[in-house]
Amino acid sequence: MKILNMSQGAVLGLHAVMCLSKSDGQPVTTQEAAELLKVSPAHLSKIFQRLGKAGLVKALRGPSGGYLLQKAPSAIRLRDVFEALEGPFPMNRCLLSRPRCAWDKCMLGTMLQDVHQIVARQFEKRLSDL
Repeated sequence: MKILNMSQGAVLGLHAVMCLSKSDGQPVTTQEAAELLKVSPAHLSKIFQRLGKAGLVKALRGPSGGYLLQKAPSAIRLRDVFEALEGPFPMNRCLLSRPRCAWDKCMLGTMLQDVHQIVARQFEKRLSDL
């Protein structure tokens, strides 16, 4: 079992917005980003579309087109990107994904809660912080 398990789409989305945040305001084509990230342009295109629907990126058409961030890097949290692609940020406190354990307290103590808090803090970082 992996302790931290994110979909490939979420990981790709996080890297893609980082790529856009480092582009100095210049549009980045799907092909350019795909080559940089060494991924399928078709898969990346779907990720950009979903990020566009969430208002995080915008597409520019035409010969000098591509994708840009819709907001300033200081206004986009990693959590925003994750939730645009995966839905609400998970805060499970049980490895069995149950709301309440069969015992009064978890056999792992506060470890899961502590790990979730650490991860949640990291996802509150803004693109401009990275």
